[in-house]
Amino acid sequence: MQCRIAIKGPLDPSWQEWFEDLQIAPDGREKTVLSGPLVDQAALYRVLLKIRSLGLVLLSLETYEVACAQEDRR
Repeated sequence: MQCRIAIKGPLDPSWQEWFEDLQIAPDGREKTVLSGPLVDQAALYRVLLKIRSLGLVLLSLETYEVACAQEDRR
């Protein structure tokens, strides 16, 4: 599962490991985007709980599946 999570405000990239190794990138001055692969929905819920625990404001959440190479060959 791939995800893209936008939160309000800045978040230092040093938090990357704590957020399931999602890439952390500023998107302007007022937003940060966390993106990348997650193992499953449980990992997504862990990230969302961490966002809540830090009191961060969730702006958007997108998830999508990426077809693996074997499925493409069928």
